[in-house]
Amino acid sequence: MMRPLTDMQTEVLDRMRLLDEIEVDFADAIGAVLSRNVDAPDDLPGFENAAMDGFAVIAADTVNPPMDLTVVDDVAAGAVPSVALTKGTVARIMTGAPIPEGADAIVPVEATESAHANSVRIMEGASVGDHIRPAGGNVRAGARVFNAGLRMRSTHASVMASMGIRPLVRRRPVVAMMSTGDELVAPSTPTLVRGAIRDSNRTLMRGLLTDLGAEVRDYGIISDDERAFEAVLEDAVNGADAIVTSGGVSMGAYDIVKLALRDSGSVGFWKIAMQPGKPFGFGTVGDVPFFGLPGNPVSVFVSFEQFMRPALLAMMGADLLFRDRVEAILDDGADTNPDKTVFLRVATERDGDGRWHARESGGQSSNVLSALAFADALAVVPVGTGRVEPGGTVELEMIHWPEARSRREVLGDR
Repeated sequence: MMRPLTDMQTEVLDRMRLLDEIEVDFADAIGAVLSRNVDAPDDLPGFENAAMDGFAVIAADTVNPPMDLTVVDDVAAGAVPSVALTKGTVARIMTGAPIPEGADAIVPVEATESAHANSVRIMEGASVGDHIRPAGGNVRAGARVFNAGLRMRSTHASVMASMGIRPLVRRRPVVAMMSTGDELVAPSTPTLVRGAIRDSNRTLMRGLLTDLGAEVRDYGIISDDERAFEAVLEDAVNGADAIVTSGGVSMGAYDIVKLALRDSGSVGFWKIAMQPGKPFGFGTVGDVPFFGLPGNPVSVFVSFEQFMRPALLAMMGADLLFRDRVEAILDDGADTNPDKTVFLRVATERDGDGRWHARESGGQSSNVLSALAFADALAVVPVGTGRVEPGGTVELEMIHWPEARSRREVLGDR
């Protein structure tokens, strides 16, 4: 009997533990997850400043342009104004420089002309507040800026840098990975003997893990030998936060992962009601979460997206664990297995009305990696559906978009 996809997702997430909190430099926070809320310690910016190069003026002095006004100060970015403006006077000012006392507007330099050595001709009138950035216009002191659980982008880190707050985040997971199978050879192998297959799974898994910001420990290709596999596992548990293997979890006589761990009592092997990716192993080796993914590359990808990606994000403390989904029209339709949640590799586009459309990006067998390379999304066909007629509606899981759905949104109160 096959196990429902959401049941397995729930069990995986229930068994994840939070990683340690650490303080990092701003650039090192990108891709990590905030472990605490961030509140602004001060107004940002901390003072009124110029939004453009030009002249700080009293707006009432500029109501009947053109007119010549006296330049009494020159305020560069980082400088402090030395003179307060009075009627008929202006200060030359650079972008980001503090606004002189008495000024209430900026006239851009392109709206001026040179007059005499100490004066400027104002060609366009100004209104109060023109081109002035107010103190606290970005963030007010004490305001909540970011919530714990946010996965940091460069823009988030930049805001924290502007406030001088070093990020507190969950450390990045250390993941031990390996491929299994006597048939596998290195990708660099120039000529294949009959029966040999270049190992593409480790390249795929490394990319997926790196995208999450994980530190990867690559154990290479492990032969179909129980003792060899057990020796690698014994080393992998030391210092790893998770272990992932590809291959060896199905029903074959040489499925080494299943053979080596079948009596451990801490790793279970299931048939999941999903396609591709039906065989799946999960549990712990020592106290380290273990993910046994199938051997076919597309199954590796789909299983990683549905189980391991959300699990690692949960370990990192993220609020959002699953990729975003949008509704779309499946132009050509599809015949799928009604007993499984089916993930079709599709290429997408939007029509003139903004509706998403999808077509299969290639063959749908679990070994056809090229169709995944040309896909923008996975079209998700739920259990019980079977055939989707041409023009029928499906959900697209956008595989190149960041995570946008929480555990509650996907799994409810499980």
